[in-house]
Amino acid sequence: MSALLSQVYNLARLGKAGDEVRIEADETQRAAIGALAGALSLPRLVVTVGLKKTSPSRFLLSYRLEADVIQACVVTLEPVPAKIELAFTRELHFSGPGRRPAEAVDLDLSSQEEDEPEEIESLHYDLGAPALEEFLLALDPYPRCPGVEFDPAEHADAPPESPFAVLRSLKPSK
Repeated sequence: MSALLSQVYNLARLGKAGDEVRIEADETQRAAIGALAGALSLPRLVVTVGLKKTSPSRFLLSYRLEADVIQACVVTLEPVPAKIELAFTRELHFSGPGRRPAEAVDLDLSSQEEDEPEEIESLHYDLGAPALEEFLLALDPYPRCPGVEFDPAEHADAPPESPFAVLRSLKPSK
């Protein structure tokens, strides 16, 4: 899935000043991502990632994602354009070869205030994978044209037939 928006970055080369990477999906990538998302089209998808080294084995990635997407209305199937703008962060902890494995600790997750950093075993990290994941999660699962409501047809004249009604015909008469 991440190959659709892949941008591998070597975190070992990241200095104290940090870095910024811009990922702009080309037409082929947008078509593939749009198909994966079930969208009619994806005219624009741009991701900017700010990278900072917070310690020799920890990294902070600050994402800014902007996308224009056109989905089908779930009621009328008409095109529904939407603009997605979101910001999120990921914290990484390098625990690859040459590093001592972290000791097992019982954690009470209910008392944790922050998420634990993502453990990575390689300093070659795909910056596009989290962006694609967050984009797919940000999509409206039930897009609707403005003012359109779902109004199911009602059959007030006859109650719905029971799924067991066919069994009555199999029952021998007395």
